[in-house]
Amino acid sequence: MSIAPGILIAAPRSGSGKTTIVLGLQRALARRGLHVRGMKCGPDYIDPAFHTAATGAPSFNLDSFAMSAPLLDALASEAAGDAELVIAEGSMGLFDGIRQETGRTGASADIAALFGWPVILVLDVSGHAQSAAAVALGCARFDPRIEVAGVVLNKVASERHRRQVEDGMARIGLPVLGALMRNGDLTLPERHLGLVQAGETIELDRHLERLADAAEAALDVDRLITLARPTRIRSAGGARPLPPPGQRIALASDQAFSFVYPHVLLGWRAAGAEIVTFSPLADELPPPDCDVCWLPGGYPELHAGRIAGAERFLHGLRRFAEVRPVHGECGGYMVLGRSLEDGEGQKHPMADLLPVETSYAKRRMHLGYRVAHIIEDGVTGAAGQRLVGHEFHYACVTQSDMSREAAFATITDAEGNDLGTAGHRRGQVTGSFFHAIAQG
Repeated sequence: MSIAPGILIAAPRSGSGKTTIVLGLQRALARRGLHVRGMKCGPDYIDPAFHTAATGAPSFNLDSFAMSAPLLDALASEAAGDAELVIAEGSMGLFDGIRQETGRTGASADIAALFGWPVILVLDVSGHAQSAAAVALGCARFDPRIEVAGVVLNKVASERHRRQVEDGMARIGLPVLGALMRNGDLTLPERHLGLVQAGETIELDRHLERLADAAEAALDVDRLITLARPTRIRSAGGARPLPPPGQRIALASDQAFSFVYPHVLLGWRAAGAEIVTFSPLADELPPPDCDVCWLPGGYPELHAGRIAGAERFLHGLRRFAEVRPVHGECGGYMVLGRSLEDGEGQKHPMADLLPVETSYAKRRMHLGYRVAHIIEDGVTGAAGQRLVGHEFHYACVTQSDMSREAAFATITDAEGNDLGTAGHRRGQVTGSFFHAIAQG
């Protein structure tokens, strides 16, 4: 099997325009007829869906903390073995991660180093000119494991501004591979937790075409292609993806329930499981011929009234839970609780399958990796099973049964600090705020 070359598009900080550049480049190359695959560094549910829309092919997450080296290799091999070019997107700043051993920090630089992908640095140059070169030089020298092969300038104010920035880059010997002028029309809309989901964006295909037009006009696309390097795969076998929770899985899937890591679904299907989707927002019940129901995360707080009024769904979910397992992650966990308070402070009754009440009105950000050990046997593993995942939400628990007997798992953060217990279980129903990425 031939392994496609790849590049990693990253930035010194969040908000520099990585996603705009990545999507424009992916779509531009796809419409040239290249088979392009996207990859996303870190625990992000939203960007891979945009990559898929831009390229027409699945995009997976790569996470150097949560995933083992064999799993990382398996996912990169699956993508690079079925493509002509891999365009990976970094998360946050290039070196931003947790305090862990080198190569296991969750930073985008770990992924570039692991697979031998050169880094293309996206620089937001608004507010400085030649000084941008100092930022780029620092990124190029900070980590000897990686190669910064060039820069793309974003939010350039004028041609004079561009020449000034390019003057600084010439002094440090980094090629400028293109420059985009300030243009609010190229920015994807944001709301709630961040970017809107790919399925929510009106006229997404037209927007991707505009991004591709901008990339073709502003970037040296041909040179970018030549900078890609073969994807380096070191391990063969031994990957440990999350095992399927059942043979036939009823998966909630709509605008309220959409945060599922693509690699998790890939692993379930590869293990022989069948995934049957249904829509709670359409008042559909979990198919009764399935042997487990999975409610993923998403934005149920934006649709709490509709969910509370979906009597057929809620009744069917309760009936399903009487005889078969049900698990909820983050938003799914909130729906399994007694009630959900929306952003306006209105409380909506939920499934009442777990002893917890949650609120989005009382917002506080919860963010970070979680290492969990399951307390009792269930669909996510046997008692003591170690899961590595991630938590990102603003909702808070307002009332719950906090006893260990009702908890789903014990958890720590990425540095091993004890965070107590997480989630709840009642009979065959379980749930928690963290999204599982891989087994430990």
